[in-house]
Amino acid sequence: MAELIKVTGMVISTMPVGEYDKRVVILTKERGKIHGFSRGAKRPGNSLMAASQPFVFGEFMLLEGRSAYTISSVRVLNYFEEFRKDMDATCYGCYFLEFADYYGRENADDLEMLKLLYQTVRALCKKTIAYPLIRCIYELKIMAVNGECPQCFECACCHCTDTLTVFSSRYSGLLCGKCAFHEKMTTIPVSPAVVYTMQYIISTPVEKLYTFTVSDEVLENLKNIIERYRNQYIDRRFKSLEILTLMEDM
Repeated sequence: MAELIKVTGMVISTMPVGEYDKRVVILTKERGKIHGFSRGAKRPGNSLMAASQPFVFGEFMLLEGRSAYTISSVRVLNYFEEFRKDMDATCYGCYFLEFADYYGRENADDLEMLKLLYQTVRALCKKTIAYPLIRCIYELKIMAVNGECPQCFECACCHCTDTLTVFSSRYSGLLCGKCAFHEKMTTIPVSPAVVYTMQYIISTPVEKLYTFTVSDEVLENLKNIIERYRNQYIDRRFKSLEILTLMEDM
């Protein structure tokens, strides 16, 4: 008989299977991204119904099968009910889940990514920081956690640390004034405040990320840089991002 295992994680996606079951994807700290079946989760009154929803964070008791797990029970630690009634927050949250799904891998060490996702959803609930800034922080940090963020601490061309003045897609990072002179067509000018903000996001522990705000000018600059970098290096079209972008433009 298979033994029960306990994992801590967040549901990042669900899909109906048959008339009463659900296929659930969970980002866990112990086993990375895993796939499980929630038997009877669509039946009224079933104990797994409420726990088999996106954003649910808790402790999951699982039976391990050959290619997937079966969820036996869940001890829910947070439903994040505060933001589920806010359509804007939900749209941002769905994008964050989809981005986490992109990077999640089975049997990987996804603890930092799970912590980032949890703290980001908490930030959406608190509403003390503008949603577009939360998005920028999350996008840059999740790429940093997975080793794919731009070079922001020195010139990506000559490696000096002085006068970082532009962002270059070609060099995947910031350039000094001297190197920027030869890259005029592929760069975005950056202010010292933007440089500091990017460095802070990349180097700061997840628990302290959502504790600052920036000016509208800095936020717009940050959004442009991250969008260009993401479009160049992330090889997936996020369905939720298309909705989110349309919503932000409106």
